Amino acid sequence: MADLIITHGVVITVDPDRRVIDDGAVVIEAERIVDVGPSDDILARHQAPEIIDATRKAVLPGLIDAHAHAGHAMIRTMGGDDLGAWEKACEIAYTVASDEDFWFAEGQLVAVERLRFGVTTGLSLLGGGDTIMRTDDPVYADAHCQAVEQVGTRAIVAIGPTRPPHPRDYALWTGDRQKTYPVSYADQMASCAETIRSWHGSFNQRLNIALLTPALRVEHATDLAPADFELAQAQTREVHARSRELGLLFTQDGHTTGSVAFADTLGILGPDTLLSHATDLTEDEKILLADSGTRIAHNPSSNASVEGRCPVPELIDLGVTVALGSDATAPDRSCDMFRHMQQAMHYHRRYFRDASILPPGKVLEMATIDAAHAVGLGDQVGSLEVGKKADVILVDLARPHLAPLQMPLYRVICFANGNDVDTVIVDGKILMRNRKVLSVDEGGVIDRANKAAVRFIERADLGHLLALPKNFWNASRY
Repeated sequence: MADLIITHGVVITVDPDRRVIDDGAVVIEAERIVDVGPSDDILARHQAPEIIDATRKAVLPGLIDAHAHAGHAMIRTMGGDDLGAWEKACEIAYTVASDEDFWFAEGQLVAVERLRFGVTTGLSLLGGGDTIMRTDDPVYADAHCQAVEQVGTRAIVAIGPTRPPHPRDYALWTGDRQKTYPVSYADQMASCAETIRSWHGSFNQRLNIALLTPALRVEHATDLAPADFELAQAQTREVHARSRELGLLFTQDGHTTGSVAFADTLGILGPDTLLSHATDLTEDEKILLADSGTRIAHNPSSNASVEGRCPVPELIDLGVTVALGSDATAPDRSCDMFRHMQQAMHYHRRYFRDASILPPGKVLEMATIDAAHAVGLGDQVGSLEVGKKADVILVDLARPHLAPLQMPLYRVICFANGNDVDTVIVDGKILMRNRKVLSVDEGGVIDRANKAAVRFIERADLGHLLALPKNFWNASRY
């Protein structure tokens, strides 16, 4: 006997045949999907103690956010679109102004936000920017992982060393007392090793660890001292080799013109590598990605996509796996992957002045099965197939902006938003039902995050970044 059957929904499988079953059902036993098909056929074959009637709902695989930053939820909108001030706030937070409770509170807040938006799997770098990681001590990753585990979603946490020069100053907080100390590359690698031992593959494979290094470009040869530039290259190779040795995903943030070509000279491209942004690539770099099987996380709502364009349609045409990412919840974004799917379509159509670019089905693939492959979980999640993990979401179609009840596949992709998600199941466990989060006290999560944010802002003396900037009103630009 099965444990749970979802019946009478519009089942959007994203399976190899891309089946859409108008009156479909999904059967779950323990943490796995054991059958998918028309409701009448399923109910003739299976029984379960719990049956969810998904009438007037779409049933989809859980959405996947292939690139984000842990910590950003505490800093969203700070600085009022002064990106320099916001980035400085991130640097302060992730090195000298955050404690374990900051990382726990932020981790739970984002996990709940993802859960409510139907994002069942998310990759998060433990820090912000391409080099400011909180990897001086494993207690911060511990706090983040514990927070996500309590909510019950699936996560990949990316950790790794900062860019030279080393050491970098970090701080430990005990009550209101701050102790600053230098952290070397070796210290960071030891911290990462401990986090991998503690968390990779934990909670029935719901939580995994990835390794990262900062992206490098030829221009860094002038930005860094020659010895530091050489050291950065050696450390990149070492961390990548370590990721392959352990069978971990390897990722880098912030790729743009020239950095993919440089990554190729370092020998770090390949199907186990996920590069974010990848804007304004040369034609040769596009070919390098295709030939090496390297995966790309495209973040259409990010600042990087304002400053440059990831050539998504061109990469897809070359056979590159491109996933969607939110780039996290700051400075002006959210975890709502429906928003990012729609943004991706309009962004590239406007560039080409061609409404045929990026069909809705492709952007759904980019947030489900393509994203699953990109983060190394393609055999586990990303589609509703027999044998895969039971990560399932139900989207309420009986809402004014999704009515009338026709062409549900288009309605879900082009019109739905995260607040239309009604039910979320991860690993066969119902974590949200009828828009109510069941795994944690949502109000308590928000209260804890509020307190942690106030404490961080006071410690960092960043209260001035909460004020409205000049030209917020009555101007065409800041």
